[in-house]
Amino acid sequence: MLKITKKLTLNLKILRFFILPAILVSTPFFNDIQDARAGLEFQWDQDSSFRRLKWFQKENKKRLRNTIYFFLRPSDRRTDLLKINLAIPKTFKSTLKNEKISFCKVRIGGFDNRTKCLEDIPSDIEINSDESGLRSLDIYPYSPIPSNKDSYAIVLKIFNPKKSGLFQFHSYGQPKGQSFSSYLGSWTILID
Repeated sequence: MLKITKKLTLNLKILRFFILPAILVSTPFFNDIQDARAGLEFQWDQDSSFRRLKWFQKENKKRLRNTIYFFLRPSDRRTDLLKINLAIPKTFKSTLKNEKISFCKVRIGGFDNRTKCLEDIPSDIEINSDESGLRSLDIYPYSPIPSNKDSYAIVLKIFNPKKSGLFQFHSYGQPKGQSFSSYLGSWTILID
């Protein structure tokens, strides 16, 4: 019996020798646990009829000034577009101003360069809102957006909402030669 208790206390001393320094060394890393980035994107109604589009935002904290790029890559456009509609979720409570919204030809950033508007596309932009609180942007470029290898972006320069959460924006485009808009895809934005 004495041998078992001596062995148990020796094991506990050895365990304390290894575990205590590991906890003390790893404690500073737990301070930045809120900044951890997950490799998973959540999107409502994830089925074959919904398409996930690429986006980029400069700041994801609530109430801070932000620039959001909603990308329309060549694979997202099958034909020339006459009109683009951006449906804004009801819970995304941020002030939209015409002078802070633009449409441009964009270079999508990556490892070695930044996301940047290369050329502003002249267009008329309308902000629509109805009684139920739904808002949308209608973008009418002066010439149709070609279905070539260039990427385009809707750029919003806004203050992030006061509440954090996931916000899903939907995009619709009116192809050349048709009188109705069709679904292009959705962006899911995260505000912490």
